[in-house]
Amino acid sequence: MRLLLITLLLTWGLMAQAQVQAPDLAHLSLREADALLAQKNRELQTARRAVEAAEAATLTAGARPNPNLSLGVGSINPQVGVGAGGLRDKIVDSSIRIDQLVERGNKRELRVSTAKQFEAASGEDLADVLRQQRLVLRGSYYDLLLAQDKVAISADTAELYQRSLQAADLRLKAGDIASSDVARIRVDALRAQNDAGAAEADRRRAQLALAYMIGAERQADVLKATDAWPAAQATAAAELDELIERRPDVRAARSRIEAAGVARDLAKSLRTRDLTLGAQIDHYPANPLFAGGSGAGTGNTLGVFVSVPLFIRYNYEGEIAQAESAYNSANDNLERARAVARSEIARAQSDVTAAAERLARYQDNLLAEAKKSADSAEFAYKNGAIGVMDLLDARRTLRAIQLDAALAQADYAKALAAWQSAVSATQ
Repeated sequence: MRLLLITLLLTWGLMAQAQVQAPDLAHLSLREADALLAQKNRELQTARRAVEAAEAATLTAGARPNPNLSLGVGSINPQVGVGAGGLRDKIVDSSIRIDQLVERGNKRELRVSTAKQFEAASGEDLADVLRQQRLVLRGSYYDLLLAQDKVAISADTAELYQRSLQAADLRLKAGDIASSDVARIRVDALRAQNDAGAAEADRRRAQLALAYMIGAERQADVLKATDAWPAAQATAAAELDELIERRPDVRAARSRIEAAGVARDLAKSLRTRDLTLGAQIDHYPANPLFAGGSGAGTGNTLGVFVSVPLFIRYNYEGEIAQAESAYNSANDNLERARAVARSEIARAQSDVTAAAERLARYQDNLLAEAKKSADSAEFAYKNGAIGVMDLLDARRTLRAIQLDAALAQADYAKALAAWQSAVSATQ
């Protein structure tokens, strides 16, 4: 199952690329942003490289020791020389030897098992990086949506003040309004223009942040988020312990415990002596100085050898102690991951509940009441029932409520995304 998850995550970018060849960045949906994240996000690419490295380590762990080939010559007499003729007739002793290390104590199987567990942990790490990066992506996307709303609100407010200023100038010429009232309207109009400029700067920053997440920095200035704000929804989910155990960071920590346990067994297996088996062929040619004698050469001879290490001074106590420490550390990391997950889920639940309540107050009451109050002030001012200061106060209140409502919507969207990320194994 875990290897399947790794494969799916590694190929997700290619699948997304096939489905979304060239998304229109000027009309970017969250789904299209997710696809670009899978293709081009740099943090995901780094995590994929770690999975590839873990796969290579598994191949390395499964490799059997290669044999060693030794070639040698001896019994060379510098006074007589090596003699004439072919190589086999030279009056030197030559040998060919092959040595093969034979591992015992299931060392190879334990190495492979350890490497596979680390490979599985790398796959879970990739899933966790994906979960975290998708959360950051949603935050950046909703920041851009909020910035776009602020730009629209600020532009509408600036346009309203500009029209009011033009109308006030005409009324001033007609003697229907005091010059001090025109000055107050002009000050608010200039302030609205400044707010519109600041909103544009905020949008630019949000575009840059989102562009980095999807690898589109060169086209950051054309980015526009088009999705609607997420609607309020229930956040009831499964039992807390179940949510914690299925998170990829917790699964990765469990895989590392299993890897550390096998690595501890591998360290203990070092006390099982490996054998080195050797076979050798020696060639002793006839020496003309000893013709007919016992030194006339014996031709070819065979030999076999067995080498066994002697654990006299050291018995791998350090490796075993280090493996035991790594196993205990892996257990500590699992408990830490569970604690972090529990805290994150609880915090996300609290945040999304509070954000939903705050958003409901704006959508159900505050926005409607502020709009009604502003419309009444506009009507009353046109009919001379209130002064310009009351009108400006009503406009400022409406604009502040609109901006606060947009911020509340963004806060809820981010809190909902954080909750979904905290409780989901695939987010």
